Amino acid sequence: MNTVEVNFDGLVGTTHHYGGLAIGNRASSANAGQRSNPRQAAREGLDKMWAMAQLGLPQGVLPPQPRPHVPTLRRLGFGGSDQEVIARAARDAPDLLSACSSAAHMWAANAATVSASADCADGRVHFTAANLATQFHRSIEAAATARILQRIFADPAHFVHHAPLPATPAFADEGAANHTRVAPRADAAGATLFVYGREAGERPPYPARQSRAASEAIARQHGLASARTVYARQNPAAIQAGVFHNDVIAVGHADVMLCHAQAFVDQAGVRAELERALGERPLHWIEVPATAVDLATAVRTYLFNSQLVTLPDRKRLLVVPAECEAEPRVWTCLQALTAGDGVIDALRVMDVTQSMRNGGGPACLRLRVPLTDAERAALAPGVLLDHTLYLKLGAWIDRHYRDRLTAHDLADPLLLEENRSALDELTQLLGLGALYDFQLENEK
Repeated sequence: MNTVEVNFDGLVGTTHHYGGLAIGNRASSANAGQRSNPRQAAREGLDKMWAMAQLGLPQGVLPPQPRPHVPTLRRLGFGGSDQEVIARAARDAPDLLSACSSAAHMWAANAATVSASADCADGRVHFTAANLATQFHRSIEAAATARILQRIFADPAHFVHHAPLPATPAFADEGAANHTRVAPRADAAGATLFVYGREAGERPPYPARQSRAASEAIARQHGLASARTVYARQNPAAIQAGVFHNDVIAVGHADVMLCHAQAFVDQAGVRAELERALGERPLHWIEVPATAVDLATAVRTYLFNSQLVTLPDRKRLLVVPAECEAEPRVWTCLQALTAGDGVIDALRVMDVTQSMRNGGGPACLRLRVPLTDAERAALAPGVLLDHTLYLKLGAWIDRHYRDRLTAHDLADPLLLEENRSALDELTQLLGLGALYDFQLENEK
C-alpha cells in the first residue's frame, strides 16, 4: 500500500499585517508596525506550493480564515453592526483589533497534530486541531481549523477528528510544529517525537508554548504505541533565543533528523530514544554544532525551519528560505550538508519574505499529512494543487488582495467585506461549500 507525505500549505489571508503579536517570536517583534504586502505574501505562499507540485510532490491547499474576526470582538464587548464593532475596536482597543485581524493561520504547521494511519491503533489517520492557548490571536483559530480539516478529511472510514484540547496552560498545544514522525518506510509504523517546553503546572521564565501533558493527551487520543513514542524537552536556552516552536531548531523527515546541537535537553538521550523506537531501522541524525551556526543565527535565518522532502526519484531535498543563502555561515553549513554522498542531496532556495518578516519560514507554512492511495482518494476533490488550480488561485489573489496594509488600515470597514467576498469565492474554487460562520448564517 503506497503512502506519501502530502503537504497542505495555508493560503495567506487578506489581512496579513505586522502586528508584533507573537510573544517569543523575534521576527514578529522586530517588524511590528511595518507595512505589509498581503498580495505578495499570498503569491509567495502559492508559488512555494506550486514549486513543490512541479517537483512531483502532492500538494494540498488550506483556506484562510475570516478576519477581522467579528464574533471574538463581540465577545469582548464591542456591539452594533459588524462595521460598528470594527470602528469601536479601532477607536478603543486597536491592539485587540490587530489580534482579531491576524492572518497567522497561514502557518499551517500549527493547525493540528496529524498521525499516520500506520501509527494509529485503529489504522486511520488522526487529527487533533491545536488549541494555541498561549497566544490570544492564535487561540481564535481553533474552531475554524477543526471545521476546515473535517471538511477536507471527511470520510470516517479513513479519518478521525478530535476536538482541540482544553484551552488551559496545562494543555497548551501548538500542533505539528512540535511533532515529528520519523519512519524509514512511509507505509510502516514509525517513531513519533513530541517536543515540549514545560511540564504541567510549571511557569518557566521563558515563553514555552507546548506542554508535555498536551502531547501525552494527543498520543492517547491517536492510539500511538508507547514503545514508539518519544517525549523530548526543548532546551530553555533555545527558547530564550527565539525558538518558540521545535520546528525553528529541528526538522525531521523519513529516516532523517536535522537539528541544532542545542535543540533539546539531553540531546544524546533524545537520539538514543528515537533509535530505540525505530528498532533495527537506521536513523540519520545530523547535528549542526553551535561553533558552525550559533542559536541567534539559526533563529534569524530559520535554517531549521526548512522543508525536508523526498522526491519521486528518492533523493532528499531541503527547501530553505532565502535568508539562509544571504548568511555566509549558514550557506557554508548547508553546502557542506549536501556535499558528496550525504543524506541530503540538494538545496532549493525559496523566497517567502513576507512570511519570514512575521516569523514563519517554509516549514511553518505547511502541515504534513501521510496518506495512503485510498486515503488520498477520500480527500475533498478540489484541494490538491494542479496547474489549473494554481492559475485560478493566482487570479483570485490578484482580484481580492491589497498590495499594502498597515495597522491603521485594519479600521477600514471595506477590509471585512473584501475578506468575506474573497472567502466566498475561494470556497467555490476549492469545492468546499459553505464553510465559514458568515456563510452559514447567510444560508439560514
